[in-house]
Amino acid sequence: MLFHCGSFTLDLSRPKVMGIVNVTPDSFSDGGRYDSFSNAIEHAHQLIEDGADMLDIGGESTRPGAAAVSEQEELDRVLPVIEGLRGIAVPVSIDTWKPVVMRAAIRAGASMVNDVNALQAEGALQAVAATGAAVCLMHKQGTPQSMQQQPDYADVVVEVADFLKRRMAVAVEAGIGRERIAVDPGFGFGKTLAHNLALLRGLEAFSALGAPLLAGVSRKSMLGAITGRGVTERLAASVAAAMLAVQRGAAIVRVHDVRETVDALKILNAVNEG
Repeated sequence: MLFHCGSFTLDLSRPKVMGIVNVTPDSFSDGGRYDSFSNAIEHAHQLIEDGADMLDIGGESTRPGAAAVSEQEELDRVLPVIEGLRGIAVPVSIDTWKPVVMRAAIRAGASMVNDVNALQAEGALQAVAATGAAVCLMHKQGTPQSMQQQPDYADVVVEVADFLKRRMAVAVEAGIGRERIAVDPGFGFGKTLAHNLALLRGLEAFSALGAPLLAGVSRKSMLGAITGRGVTERLAASVAAAMLAVQRGAAIVRVHDVRETVDALKILNAVNEG
């Protein structure tokens, strides 16, 4: 399967690793570590050296309970970094739900929009459709401020897949080619531990959507709930979860720990292709 991101075409016959660059003071795992221009640029180049196939730049935390950020503040955080990465050898994704930020980021050089809101904001569909940028449509229940209070599903796999199928249809209707669309079940976004585990077990069901599946489980609280480890001690659990996701059909894994994930994928690929 080929995935078109602006001027980039990714061959997803082998899983790809998306490295996370949070330009935020309050992200759950690394908030404040890379919120200066120089630190973010240095970190981004390190992730590429470590083997990242893509970078995801975020200027607003979407962790449970996170405070909203204004459009201007988000722009001030992410645009210098995206512009500073112009010309790198991998596509840059902008992690945002705001159409104004999407448009500005794409103009600055972003090749993909990673939207936790699945292009539901007014003007978001048009912001992507008018460009060659790719999009990842993610499922969430509720808002970051409230989503973990009482998430509820009759069948989380069926409901999440149905939502993503509907959003894909809307995106295609708006003029976004299927070759530019990926989907994300949204681990931790309005889901209990049981919901997250059900999604991980049932990832193969999402192959019916006909779009690349992106899985983001890196360092998340679901791993802490299982292992009892703090957020900075979840490397082994994160890599294990990423490999399980790939074995169940994930084409892209979004991770903090790129080098370790890339090494694990090399082993998995060698076994599978042998």
